[in-house]
Formats: sequence, C-alpha cells, structure tokens
Amino acid sequence: MTDFEYAVEMRNISKSFDGVHALDGVKLAVKQGEVHALMGENGAGKSTLIKILSGAYQADAGEVFIKGKNVEIRNTKDGNDNGIAVIYQEFALVPHLSVAENIFIDEFGVKYQKINWKDLRARAREALEAIGFGDIDPRTPVNELSVAYQQVVEICKALSRDTDILVLDEPTAVLTTREVEKLFFLINGLKERGVAVIYISHRLEEVFRITDRITVFKDGKYVDTVNTKDVDDKKLVSMMIGRDLASFFPERDERQKVGDVALKVENIRAGRAVRDVSFELRQGEVLGLSGLVGAGRTETLRAILGVDTLDGGKVWLNGKVVSIKSAQDAFSKGIGFLPEDRKNQGVLLRMPIKYNITFSCIQKFTKFFGWIMQKAETVLAMSMRDKVGIKTNNINNPVSSLSGGNQQKVAIARILASDSKILILDEPTRGVDVGAKMEIFKLINELVYQQYAVLMISSEMIEIIGMCDRAIVFREGRTVGEIKKDELSEEVLIHYAMGL
Repeated sequence: MTDFEYAVEMRNISKSFDGVHALDGVKLAVKQGEVHALMGENGAGKSTLIKILSGAYQADAGEVFIKGKNVEIRNTKDGNDNGIAVIYQEFALVPHLSVAENIFIDEFGVKYQKINWKDLRARAREALEAIGFGDIDPRTPVNELSVAYQQVVEICKALSRDTDILVLDEPTAVLTTREVEKLFFLINGLKERGVAVIYISHRLEEVFRITDRITVFKDGKYVDTVNTKDVDDKKLVSMMIGRDLASFFPERDERQKVGDVALKVENIRAGRAVRDVSFELRQGEVLGLSGLVGAGRTETLRAILGVDTLDGGKVWLNGKVVSIKSAQDAFSKGIGFLPEDRKNQGVLLRMPIKYNITFSCIQKFTKFFGWIMQKAETVLAMSMRDKVGIKTNNINNPVSSLSGGNQQKVAIARILASDSKILILDEPTRGVDVGAKMEIFKLINELVYQQYAVLMISSEMIEIIGMCDRAIVFREGRTVGEIKKDELSEEVLIHYAMGL
C-alpha cells in the first residue's frame, strides 16, 4: 500500500496574464495507475495548468503535491526531476538521429563520456519491448517512422527518465484509426505499470473508452471531477458549456441585406491539415468558422490566401475561379486579412498610426520618382481613424501608444484603406478588453451594412453565436456542418466539432 492518495495533486492554482485570469483557484487530483481526462472548451485553462505542472509556467498561487509531498516546480528541470513528462502535439525529437539516440539523448550532454553504441541500442530495444513496441528498430532515424511510432519514441524517451506522471496533449490529433489502437494499447500498458496518465482530448469517444475519471474546466475555473462510467456525452457536454450569451453583442437591424456570393471554396485540400473544405461567403453577412484547436481553420485560411499550396479544389472570387499565389496577391484581389497575432503581424508598433493605416495602399499617394502626396495620405488616414473609431487625436503617434483594442482597430483600418471588400478576421477580439470588444463588434456590423463580406474565426463559441449569421464547423480538416443563426448554440457547435 502507498502512503499517498494521489500521484499528483494541484490545489487552488491561479494564474493571470496581463490581469486576465487564465486559472482561478482550480484543482486536479490524479491517482497512480489511472488515466484521467482533462476537458474543457478552448481557453478553459487546460494548457496553462499543464504548463504549470511541467514547470514551463509558474503559478501565481496554489500548491502542487507529488506522491503526497509538497513540491516547488520552478522550471522544466524541476518537472522532470519530479517524474513529470508532457507529450505535446509537436514532438521534441531530433529527426535525423536514430530512435536509440532520441530515447537517451540526455546522456550525450555528459563531458568525456564514451558512448557504447551496442549497449545503447540494446537498452533502447529493451525499453521499446517493455511497452509493447519491440518491432521498432532502434537504429532507424525517427524521421523515417510513422507519426504514431514517433509518438511511441517520445513516450519511451519520457519513461527513460523515470516518469511517473505522463501528460498526453491531444495525442490522437494526427493519427490514423489503426495508429490510435496502438496508442491505446500503450496507454493501457502504462496504466498497469502504475503510471498516472493525464489525457487531454476533445474527442469524447476516446475519453469514454480510455479514461477512468474526468475533470472539467470552464473559463479558467474548476467545474467538477466525475467517474467516466457515471456520465454520458450529454452530461459531459453540459458541464463544458452552459453560459448565457453576453449582452454586449449588438443586434443587426433592417439595414442588413445579404447579397451575392463573394468568396467560395470548393473541396479544397492542402497538406495533412486541410482534407476537404467547402463553404460560401456572401456580401453583407458574417460567416463564422468554428472548431476545436487543430481542426484546420487556420490552415484553411493559409490555403485560401496562397500562403500554402492547394493540393486540390477550387477558390471562386465574385463568381470566377481564381488562383491566389500569395497573401499579397490575395490583397490585390480585394481580400483583406486580419492575422491572429496582432503585435507581430497585424501592426508595426513603433511606427506612426498614419503609416500603419496607409502602408498597404501607399501606391495611391506615390507620384513620379517616389514622391508621397502627404496631404492626401493624411486625409485618408484620418478618415479611416474616424470610420473605425480609433481613439487618438494625433495619428502621428506610434501604434504602441494605443490600447490593445485600438491597435486592433488600426489593423482593421489598414485593410479597409486598401479597398478590400472581403475581410478575413482571425480572432479579432483576442487580447482586448470587454469595452473594446463591444466597439469591434459594432464596427463589424457597420461593415456588414456596407456590404462587406466578413469571414470571422473565433475560438470563443459565444462570439460565433453572438456575431455570425451562419457558422461552418471544422473537424479534423473537414467542414462537417453548416449552422444557421437561429440554430446556433454552444451545444450544437460542440456536438458537430466532436463528431457527435
């Protein structure tokens, strides 16, 4: 008998970023030899908690207990020393090195140590056989392995460090059905060995099949922990959602008139992430793209904008098939893009507000020999400032002098100044306060009244419901449902996104 109840217990964990609570007094307790699911919507706080457990983040408050002992995890080395390993979707493997070298890569950092390659490969083979994968050749470079076998190597590497607590973050996201079965075989073996497995997944069918208990987070808060056998999918979904629509979503009035199809994508494919995507975007409407993290929304945008090459399918613009070769080409065709990463891609923080608004259409003001018609440039910048409601009296101030919400408005003003009539807004309210969100929502409505076609991506289901006329749901690189305004709800979106 052990003298502790839980292999890992996290109590009253809180963490804030720039004053925003990512976690607010949450808890998690995982027993030795159990598979414990951690679930919640995008932004619920799951990843933040795991990063605190691994040492990548430090909590603002709370305690962590490993096998009943209160520990302080200040960095990832502390996490490893306490037997904690996290397997992310992006593996931390060295592609050109062999399986054996990757499993025992920590040993190569010791000075003057001579490597016994025969012994190293024998130990790797023994470690692989111990978890049921003796068919993997330790001499094979990992870049020649399937994704599933690379994941096995990653797990084997973790176990070689005496890991007792293993976190799997969306482990089946890129696996085939056959590979998933192999992973479950491995997890069951780890469970029998007494390893505590924390399993993060949005796929309910997997959670019900592989886990013993489930902990649910919502909006950075702890909801409940339940035995998997005591709940069904409806109960679990209701635990993950349940909030009312906020009152700050402005209703549209009779000025909205939905027009012709402005953008159409038909059965497009691009790489492994975009497998079969089709939808239509009309003038005078907001179309939402919804789905779980990794569903393929961002990759679809990259394919539409010509950043990634299309492997198949067609893109139609105002009724004509087009070939978009780059983001700049898309821009020249009237498609404006607001990137998710505002500070690095949306604005030039140190440059004046005026230049940020006009640099994408500077040719409008350029005369012979490169002379800039500064008066005309200023008039346009001030017009855009007033149109989108940027709160500043001096457009020569740097963008860094503005609040996050007003910086976002500058980025929107930039794409409007270039006469784009199709607007792709990727997470348009991320990182802004409630007041700025209301103003951005009102601005989107005004653009809709002016017959702009708005494609809006948001990880916040409440925003999709509150702002969109229709929503297209993505799952595993495919469009799996179109939901009309009067049918939009968090429950419906989650059911489509999880394949229920």
